[in-house]
Amino acid sequence: MERRTFLLSSAAGVAAALLSPLARATDSKTLTVTDDRGVKVDVPVDPQRIACVSYVAVDVALALGLMPVATTYMTKGRDPDFLLGLTARMKPLGQRAKPNLELLSEVRPDLIVAMRRYTVANAAQFEKIAPYLAYNMELFSQSDAEVAELASVFGHAERGAELNAGFAAQLADYAAKAPKSTPTRFQIMWAGDTPFSFHDENTAASIVTRLGGVNVAGPMGTDGKFGVELSLETMLEKDPEVIFVYDSGPDRPHENNPIWQQLSAVRNKRVHYVADQWVETNGPIAREIVLKEAAHILYPDTFSAVDVRAEAARLIPAALQQ
Repeated sequence: MERRTFLLSSAAGVAAALLSPLARATDSKTLTVTDDRGVKVDVPVDPQRIACVSYVAVDVALALGLMPVATTYMTKGRDPDFLLGLTARMKPLGQRAKPNLELLSEVRPDLIVAMRRYTVANAAQFEKIAPYLAYNMELFSQSDAEVAELASVFGHAERGAELNAGFAAQLADYAAKAPKSTPTRFQIMWAGDTPFSFHDENTAASIVTRLGGVNVAGPMGTDGKFGVELSLETMLEKDPEVIFVYDSGPDRPHENNPIWQQLSAVRNKRVHYVADQWVETNGPIAREIVLKEAAHILYPDTFSAVDVRAEAARLIPAALQQ
């Protein structure tokens, strides 16, 4: 679904009121939000107990100075550095693809914000627990609107606009400073016998392409899927010069295939095992860190190495770090 245009300027007046996806409900204690399912949901004006099925909602909340009560995880037992490990203070709800509804109910959320594709099949069960918003949370073209909308739902619309404007300026600055040499072929993939790779429109891939990379997985097809399986044989044919592999644990079956050792990226030691922000990239913290990591990996002589926890500490208000 195409994301809505999100108008925040008071100068937009009546037009903004007509076009905004948020509307004040008649009781003045709730907002009516249309999420990526196309469903109108009445959510509390000032949610106090936010539960997240995806790190994107956690990312937005922390950037705004809010602490969710619960979240799913990407890899069990790992509290991401890009969120400063603060997920350890939240109730774990299970892996993001299989959230535990019983645990979710136990935390008594007043708002649930979730990744659409992992929750839409169980929407009725989520809605019985609390108001439930579902977003795609996968494409670069949707990141700004998701940040802006969640910031408004969380009561910090102005700060959401600032975060989006700041990232746009930073992305433009990094792109301008990137060396204008021959584009670097890259691939972003999950580990596997037949690796799943992200198309151009995926947020992390979009950021790398804006820095001058060329994605061997190419653009999305008409099926609308944000990624595609690429065999090791296909990878050898396309021969990426830099490979970003999502590090989901010690199991790396792709490395057992003899073709893996023939790839230019492997031979030149340009394979980088990357963390959760490279998959859950649509939030303001993740996308900024991925931008800086990608810039350094592509152009180490131009951009400095990134201390992920130091960057997170700069982006998350100090009051939450106590």
